[in-house]
Amino acid sequence: MAKQLGARPRIGLLGTGPWAGHTHAPALAGHPDVEFSGVWGRRPEAAEALAAASGTRAYEDADALFAASDAVALALPPDVQAPLAVRAAAAGCHVLLDKPVATTVAGAREVADAVGAAGVASVVFCTLRFAEPTASWIEEQAAADGWFLGEAHWLGSLYGSGSTSEYAASPWRREKGGLWDVGPHVLSVYLPVLGDVTEITAAPGPGDTRHLVLCHASGASSTATLTLSAPPEAAEAALTLYGTKGRAEMPRWDGALDAFGAAVDALVAAARTGVPHPCDARFGLRLTEILTEAERLAAAR
Repeated sequence: MAKQLGARPRIGLLGTGPWAGHTHAPALAGHPDVEFSGVWGRRPEAAEALAAASGTRAYEDADALFAASDAVALALPPDVQAPLAVRAAAAGCHVLLDKPVATTVAGAREVADAVGAAGVASVVFCTLRFAEPTASWIEEQAAADGWFLGEAHWLGSLYGSGSTSEYAASPWRREKGGLWDVGPHVLSVYLPVLGDVTEITAAPGPGDTRHLVLCHASGASSTATLTLSAPPEAAEAALTLYGTKGRAEMPRWDGALDAFGAAVDALVAAARTGVPHPCDARFGLRLTEILTEAERLAAAR
């Protein structure tokens, strides 16, 4: 049974890596309307350090953190996240998931089914859907008609020459590449604006680069080039829509900290009202389905 939220919901954190340390923990610790109830990590010493820096306590047992929390945020590799999210939902905790929810359709479906069975709220932290000004821009374009074409490229340089990013050490990113790391961001914009994906063409490019052509339920089509291997000089993330109103370019956004705070607010609102958020676990499942098919098609080329 889903936990009822008090005046200051207790939200715990699973994960102690750079993403948790730079975004999740400071956002939870600094949020005026929630209680940061604790940290669990696969490395107890890292959990102790992050908890101490954030003014909360560390847990050696994830189930103990679930018991002490009304909701949990997850900052873990996707296929570590999925089974823990299932356990959290079964314990009645509302879940704030990272993208992708899982890298297998079966894993993502287990999360979505567990959330539904427990009646807990869920939000998938697709940054562009919560950051400003991109969140407002997406809503504005989704409300407009007449879109004909979308064109996106997300050229990350995580594995480019001279990169010193701490995220480059992430094994799952190294294995799955830009399709799975930045692909969810592009899809999180395209789906609410152009409609669900009805057909996919995918081809490999240099390194981990993948080129996608998508047909959408609205009749529009879109393209996406996704990579983590671009030269640093070429790094850029851009998305443009074309239609009867002309051309609309997605605005730039600044960081993820405020966006994560907005995602926390969205989870709390969904838990209080019972109204699912558009970026819920079912949406996360759909992203995994699309990415899995794109991965299969690119590998077959």
